[in-house]
Amino acid sequence: MNNVTLSRRAIVFSGVSAAGGLMIGVPMAAQAKGQPPLVADGTNPAKEMTAFLIIEPDNTVTVRVPHQEMGQGTSTALAMLVAEELECDWAKVRVEYASANRNARAGGKLYDSMQTVGSRGVRTSVSMMQQAGASARERLRLAAAERWKVDPADCSIAAGKCLHKATNRSADYGSLAPAAATVQLPLEPKIKSPDQYVLVGKWTPRLDTPAKLDGSAKFGLDAQVPGMVYAAVWSAPVYGGSLKSVDDSALKDIRGIVGVVKLKDAVAVVADRYWRAKKGLDALKIEWDDGGYGNVDSNSLALDYHAALDKPMATAEKKGDPEAALSATGSKVVEAVYEAPFLSHSPMEPLNCTVALTAERADIWISTQAPMAVLQQTARETGLQQDQVYVHNNYVGGGFGRRGGAHDELPQAIAVAKQVNKPVKLIWSREQDIRRDRYRPQAFVRFRSALAADGRPQVLQARIAVPSLIRGGNGPQEVQGSEPMATECIQNSFYAFPARDVGVLLKNSHVPVSFWRGVGSSQNGFFIESFMDELAHAAGQDPYAYRRALLIARPDALGVLDAMAKQSDWGQPLAKGRGRGLAIIEAYGSVSGQVVEVTVSPQGLLKVDRVTCVLDPYHVANPNTVAQQMEGAVIMGLTAALWGEITFKNGAPVESNFHNYRMARMADTPPRIDVHLIPSGGPRWGGVGEPGLGPLAPALTNAIFAATGQRVRRLPLKHADLKWT
Repeated sequence: MNNVTLSRRAIVFSGVSAAGGLMIGVPMAAQAKGQPPLVADGTNPAKEMTAFLIIEPDNTVTVRVPHQEMGQGTSTALAMLVAEELECDWAKVRVEYASANRNARAGGKLYDSMQTVGSRGVRTSVSMMQQAGASARERLRLAAAERWKVDPADCSIAAGKCLHKATNRSADYGSLAPAAATVQLPLEPKIKSPDQYVLVGKWTPRLDTPAKLDGSAKFGLDAQVPGMVYAAVWSAPVYGGSLKSVDDSALKDIRGIVGVVKLKDAVAVVADRYWRAKKGLDALKIEWDDGGYGNVDSNSLALDYHAALDKPMATAEKKGDPEAALSATGSKVVEAVYEAPFLSHSPMEPLNCTVALTAERADIWISTQAPMAVLQQTARETGLQQDQVYVHNNYVGGGFGRRGGAHDELPQAIAVAKQVNKPVKLIWSREQDIRRDRYRPQAFVRFRSALAADGRPQVLQARIAVPSLIRGGNGPQEVQGSEPMATECIQNSFYAFPARDVGVLLKNSHVPVSFWRGVGSSQNGFFIESFMDELAHAAGQDPYAYRRALLIARPDALGVLDAMAKQSDWGQPLAKGRGRGLAIIEAYGSVSGQVVEVTVSPQGLLKVDRVTCVLDPYHVANPNTVAQQMEGAVIMGLTAALWGEITFKNGAPVESNFHNYRMARMADTPPRIDVHLIPSGGPRWGGVGEPGLGPLAPALTNAIFAATGQRVRRLPLKHADLKWT
């Protein structure tokens, strides 16, 4: 995605909604001159996705957001940015999704990619959303001045009204909206700087909460289309495999069966109800081809990746003279190898897609992080033009990257709909969802460093063997190359190593991989922060003090580190068998750190007592949703660290549901999770959704070491023997 910097002088286009309200939109590729309003997909723009803002006669303000709501609070934060500039009544604000179809008609330049990935939901849209609100505010002020025949400078704005104090007149936004829609601004108004915010930065309830509490919120799985049938699908157990044969004779005894659709690497049963389709699928006798990967298992994969650490690699970073530092007389060399497993996304809402096709139009109901990707893929699969595809956005019941681009359920649903000539809702079972995931990559890293007499590290050497996310899903291959996700938190680390040497081998197996929450930081955070703890121990120094000495050049990181120590009671004595560990990373434009406090019994039973989170995203739109994101990241990170692992036998994933791919339960949740936000300001906004996950695993394993003396270098912890005496 190309980041777009929107000039404050960029022209914001306006128009009148069908109900007589004001529509405001900011084109992504804004020019210095105005342009006419773009009409939404249908004939009634008041009821369809328009640009960014509609003000209706009853003073309702509808903010159309270009990013998806997955429970992370992005829709509320984006609406707050508009309301901050508009100075409207927050109680009158609601949000709707922007239209991918309209964006396609605008050449993708209206809302850009519309992808909600990589912690970009707020930070890439701040200026755009503020400018939409500021433009509307200025047009309303000028419309009021024209109505009253007064100097616009004498008109003020407050709480959804325009005021003229000299004559004690006022007009609400709804009454001014039609006239305001015709106003053309010679220059766009200046937007507020963060120090001028009134609403943004304050704890604010989420706008999507009431609908989710009363059940009215609609997710992809809730889609209902007249005449719809249901499809249950099962794909080849081994990635790269294909369908050989299907015996469907048992279906004659199951009511409601519409038919069987055979795909290249899957088979679907269609019925009038999902349960009947699922029972029909279970009744099939299917023979699969394993694609030549039937002998692959977890042990062979691990051996291959470990051996890859000794193969030639691409140089991702080289600084100073690392070889001389590692061979220097009198230095103490520290070396360690770490490994992390494949992980499933396993969102609570499994993949699903509802498709209605005609010769002239495709309608898609889907939970997605990337509606434009859905639109483009649908056009390719159906042969329709992009402006003939309508993606109906829904709330997303968990994405974590799985719904960020590769929508494997979409082509299946389209293929089935073509075969049965009816609208189809295709649903992945939990077993299909886990076993046909595109996993977080397995990864191995070897670190080496040399400590001077004072314990200070003179070099960081890293050898990384990890699948390529960019090439993931294209079968086995090895590339001496690098990509940012492979080296995140390691390359250009904020620690002051005089010499650096980072090598990368992008090694893919037959197992497809993709982006998972935290992306590279989810495993590399564990690797680098575990190693930093080992260096501190080898130097005989306190882990907090050791890191602090290496972060002097980064006041933002020091601020987070010091807050971690203060808020977690770092340095206060703990009983035997108890320990604290810390970890700090820089990811997605933010600095994030955590301190974990644990109790480990002599028998090796682990209890996480407390987690202290500190985040510096530089600016915060809504502290409420940011704190929720950090709490959620702790639970997700804890799940992954304790139990998360996809294993393989005979080429196929073993884990299939939550009985053997365990999630953290309420009883596993730390009794205390404290979140401290310390935005330090500046010109940029940092991410929130991704950075909170990376520090959990290393802080946890470092705490275990502090409590037991047992060093954990392999995740998940279910493999570790934590007994101590």
